[in-house]
Amino acid sequence: MNRGMNHVSKNITFDSDGVYRWAYELNLYKNPTILFLIWKIFGGILLALWLFMVVLEVIDDNLSLDNLFELTVGLLLFSLGFGLICLLGYLLYALIMGGKYCVLFEMDDKGIHHIQMKAQIKKVEAISILTRLAGAMAGRPGVVGTGMLAGARTSMYTSFADVRSVESCPGRNLIKVNELLNKNQVYAEDEDFDFVLNFIRAHTKS
Repeated sequence: MNRGMNHVSKNITFDSDGVYRWAYELNLYKNPTILFLIWKIFGGILLALWLFMVVLEVIDDNLSLDNLFELTVGLLLFSLGFGLICLLGYLLYALIMGGKYCVLFEMDDKGIHHIQMKAQIKKVEAISILTRLAGAMAGRPGVVGTGMLAGARTSMYTSFADVRSVESCPGRNLIKVNELLNKNQVYAEDEDFDFVLNFIRAHTKS
């Protein structure tokens, strides 16, 4: 169901500085988006390596069907082993994180921030942080966002003016906001998903 641009829910706040803010708790076991991203990145690297090795064989005038088969099978076996290592590493990371990844977002007409806090927190704690900051900083635009960033471990900002494409993955509660070199992953609850997606699309060229 599509929602208007003034949407506010139990998950999303709209503060006096004109910014929408919300927290999302990603289940690392049920929603392995991060694992898929890791596989995609290293898959691209391994494909580039395969192409490089093929080019070297061509330059050496040593390329044949047998050599090509040997190169391909060897790299596939290496890829399977490396993929398994990535999976085990991801599962260890998920275990350390308690199976949850909590991220905060702030979004206005110009862009969107993806913010991971320094300490792993739960969604209810993140919402409490947003509420306290909004109350304490009421009437002082920009200070709430500054307070959030001060407690961040990592932060990615996407300017809507630089967005090349927007991809919707509602089954994973994921919206991919893609710039030329950066890809911001935005998450929203089911009841807020359409609003966030429509807001982003309304403010980008995609």
